[in-house]
Amino acid sequence: MLEGILLTIITAATPLLFASIGELVTERSGVLNLGVEGMMAMGAVIGFAVAHSTGNIALGVVGAIVAGVAMAALFGVVTLIFVANQVASGLALTLFGLGLSGLIGDAFVGVPGAGLARVSIPGLSDLPVVGLLFRLDPLTYLAVAITIAVSWFLFRSRGGLILRAVGDSHVSAHALGYSVIRVRFMAVLFGGACSGLAGAYLSLVYTPQWTQAMTAGRGWIALALVVFGTWLPGRVAIGALLFGGVSILQLHAQALGVGVPSQFLSALPYLTTVIVLVIISRNRALVRANTPAALGQSFVPDR
Repeated sequence: MLEGILLTIITAATPLLFASIGELVTERSGVLNLGVEGMMAMGAVIGFAVAHSTGNIALGVVGAIVAGVAMAALFGVVTLIFVANQVASGLALTLFGLGLSGLIGDAFVGVPGAGLARVSIPGLSDLPVVGLLFRLDPLTYLAVAITIAVSWFLFRSRGGLILRAVGDSHVSAHALGYSVIRVRFMAVLFGGACSGLAGAYLSLVYTPQWTQAMTAGRGWIALALVVFGTWLPGRVAIGALLFGGVSILQLHAQALGVGVPSQFLSALPYLTTVIVLVIISRNRALVRANTPAALGQSFVPDR
C-alpha cells in the first residue's frame, strides 16, 4: 500500500519536475515564459500522435521535444527578436498551444496508447520500500538526471555563470561581450524541450492516451514551483514531490469517502499552490536572494 502511494506520488511529480526545471533555466536567463501550459499540451499531443502513428514510443518522446522546442522558438522570436511583452506573449502562447493541441488531437481522442514500460533492476527492485526507486519508467530517471545536470551547470560551470550573469544584469553581460540574445534564446529552447518532455510524460506514461486539456493546469503549477524553490533546482524537485503528493492524496481521500466535497479536494493542489506562494512572498530576503534581477526585462543592444 505504502509503496503504491509513493510510486503514484513520484509519477505525479515527474511532469511537474520536467516543466519547472525547464522554466527555472529560462527564468535564470532573465526571460519569463508563461507559456509552459501551452508547450506541455503540444508536447502531449504530438508525442502521443507520433508514438501511435509509428508504433515507437521513443520517437513519440522525440516528437514531443521537437514540439516543445518549436513553441519555445516562436516565443523566443517574438520576445527576444521583436521585443514583444513577455507576459502577454507567454499568455498568448498558452492559449495558442491549448487550442492547436485540441485541433491536432481531435483524431486521437479515445484512442488507447501503449504506454512506456517501467525499468526493473534485478535485485535492487525487490528491496522493500526503496526498491520502488529501481522500477520506475525511463523518463522519471531522465527527469532526475536533468535536475542534477542543471544544478551542476548553473553553479559549477562557466556557461552557468554566464547564464546567471545575463539574468541578473543583461547590460553588464553585454558590456563584457556576451551575446545576451543568444544565451536567452538557448535557455528558452531548453525550457521548451523540458515542457515537451512533461507533455510526453502525461500522454505516454501518466495516462497513456490523449484527452483535450489533459495538462489540467500543471503548467501553472510548474511556474509556481520555480518561485517555491527560489530558483534552485534541489528545492524545485522537493516542491514537485510535495505538490505531486497533494495531487495524489486528494484522490485517495476521495476514494476513501472523506466527508469533504469532491470539488474542494480537486481544487486542493491549486489552493496549496496559492497558500505556499503567499507564505514564501512574506520572506522577501529569501526571494530577493535568488530572483534574477533582470527577470522579465526586454533587452535591446545599443551597439
